[in-house]
Amino acid sequence: MRVFKLAFRNLRRQKRRSIFTGLSMFVGFVMAGFFIGWADGTYNHIIDSFTSNRLGHIQIHARGYSDEPSLYKTIERPQRLGEELNSIQEIESWTPRIYTAGLVSVGDKSAGARLVGIDRRRENATTGMANQVVEGRYPSAPGEVMLGRGLARILAAEPGDELAVFSQAADGSVAEELYRVAALLDTGDPELNRSALYLGLDDARALFVLYNQAHEIAVTLHDLRRVEDLSSRLQGQFADSGLEVSPWQEFARDFYRAMQTDKNGMYISLVVVVIVVAITILNTILMSVMERQREYGVLRALGTRPGQIVKMVLSETALLSLASILLGALVTLVLNSHMAAEGIKLEQAVNWGGVQLEYMKGEVNLRSFLLPTLTVLLTSFTVSIFPALKAARTEPAKTMRTF
Repeated sequence: MRVFKLAFRNLRRQKRRSIFTGLSMFVGFVMAGFFIGWADGTYNHIIDSFTSNRLGHIQIHARGYSDEPSLYKTIERPQRLGEELNSIQEIESWTPRIYTAGLVSVGDKSAGARLVGIDRRRENATTGMANQVVEGRYPSAPGEVMLGRGLARILAAEPGDELAVFSQAADGSVAEELYRVAALLDTGDPELNRSALYLGLDDARALFVLYNQAHEIAVTLHDLRRVEDLSSRLQGQFADSGLEVSPWQEFARDFYRAMQTDKNGMYISLVVVVIVVAITILNTILMSVMERQREYGVLRALGTRPGQIVKMVLSETALLSLASILLGALVTLVLNSHMAAEGIKLEQAVNWGGVQLEYMKGEVNLRSFLLPTLTVLLTSFTVSIFPALKAARTEPAKTMRTF
């Protein structure tokens, strides 16, 4: 306790030196913490936008559908399955879908299309599809469809036009029907824009004779970080039902790999930031300790034991580090909380893998506090040990003459 009191007095006595040393630790902590929060927040924002706005965080299919999609591999009574999903706290929303292919035509123009049957209310709650409408209105009545705007351009179709659909039904009959174009969509995915036609779920079931069936149930969660854990739990829960549960890392594998590659580049940048922070702290503390050699010589001349000098130097470092970490953590929390809530609006939206980024987001997570804390502590104590030992072994007379 006496050593800590002496260390505290030394810090107060040399306020300018203490403030300068502590400031280097504080700035280093905030710099590293903000960078980590910003990087993690931006990547998670991209992932969440890509998955929740289109695919969902988790998808459920009949066994074998993911490897070989087929009109006949369906989930029976998806509503009953949905009731089970409603009871799981982590799940924000879910929506059933029907998929097949067909020919669509408007007037004398025709094109192949990916036909998607959706529950409009649930789809909008799950993926915010109404926000993708760029022309027309989000449909609410039977017999209304939505087109990707690329497909609409091929067909020269506009809202209000009549559209014919030709395909095959599950009972082997020809599926054909007339619909009215209600809206054009920009999904953010050029391929979907060129090929997708969205029907109401009841219209799709009647057209393809798939009553009370679905090919897919897309699920979104409140917290993206719970995806893998919940996916494993659901797989075990539905294993006996002939269903497969996949997290987004599996059904969006190309996107996941691209994100991992980009993250690896971010980690390299993070290492550079940590090294810069460590060198700054190292240099400041080293200069602070080395310029006090005469002081240590006087202490030795007064009979202070070497072990006490080592403890005093390390205690000063500990007090400065603790104060810098606490203040740095508070500032980092404020900055990252603001970035998570408000973000930074970009002057021009950036397209990343089909995701339109209008904001740079941050995130408050444990890593943005833990890694800077370890960096400050390890660097400050590592660089203090050698000068402390040197001070403890100093020869009083020689040191006082030299310094």
